[in-house]
Amino acid sequence: MTPDPADPGIEDLIQIGAAATALGVSIDTLRRWERSGRVAFERRGNRRYLSSSELSKLLHERGAANRSSARNQFTGVVVAVKRDEVMAQIDLVCGPFRVVSLMSREAADDLGLRPGVSATAVVKSTNVIIETR
Repeated sequence: MTPDPADPGIEDLIQIGAAATALGVSIDTLRRWERSGRVAFERRGNRRYLSSSELSKLLHERGAANRSSARNQFTGVVVAVKRDEVMAQIDLVCGPFRVVSLMSREAADDLGLRPGVSATAVVKSTNVIIETR
């Protein structure tokens, strides 16, 4: 049974292979983590899925020692894509961070962006203003 992309809960689920890539581990490692109780997968048919919030938690745990933005590159997993006729909004979960990118629909289609795909957000900015209140 293949999951239905129109299923309202499917965008929150990441396939085991994409989760392994985002975490920098093998699928076998994730299966061992499941057996040991470190992670819980949702099964749909013969496939294992991880919730985006669980993936975010694992990414945060694994990246806790590195508090750098790695030269303004944030690697994660696409958790949502909203397209209209011209534009697309891409939501990535990158460790404890959520990164949102707006781009042309054509660019999103060319990159094959859809929930579960690993991607890296590269941030380029001439000004960053930080305020506290």
